[in-house]
Amino acid sequence: MEILPYDRRAAAEYARRWAFGRSPAYYDFSRIGGDCTNFASQCLYAGAGVMNFTPVTGWFYINANDRTASWTGVEYFYRFLVSNDGPGPFAEETELKKLEIGDFIQLGRATGDFYHTPVVVGFSRGGPLVAAHSFDARQRPLSSYAYERLRCLHVLGVRRE
Repeated sequence: MEILPYDRRAAAEYARRWAFGRSPAYYDFSRIGGDCTNFASQCLYAGAGVMNFTPVTGWFYINANDRTASWTGVEYFYRFLVSNDGPGPFAEETELKKLEIGDFIQLGRATGDFYHTPVVVGFSRGGPLVAAHSFDARQRPLSSYAYERLRCLHVLGVRRE
């Protein structure tokens, strides 16, 4: 399997382009649980260009009814990225200070459940600026969010068969 670089610029450009809109290529899940991880997956795909079509545990979107839970679910997105050893993007959990443009932050409650997946599109005064859906944002400072926990996902690369 070939390992390709993740195109961080393409992911961030996609995020900025569609932060306040909805790409016609994807269903908008805003009214049925939220669109944040769907949007994060779109950004990730813009930078990766490779999906993982493994049923159930992969990461893909064909249409609203033919997709994996990891495309739209916060916890499933995390689990796919940190454990993927097949085709598609893969990541590691890291510290906030090690994030780069195109990486992801997940916000959570003290109880440990995570509920939001913004994408890093820049930095200002040392802190990340993020784009997101559900609570649409284009270059929102992470410091403006209220959260009790966070975890950071640094995309390491993309595998292609």
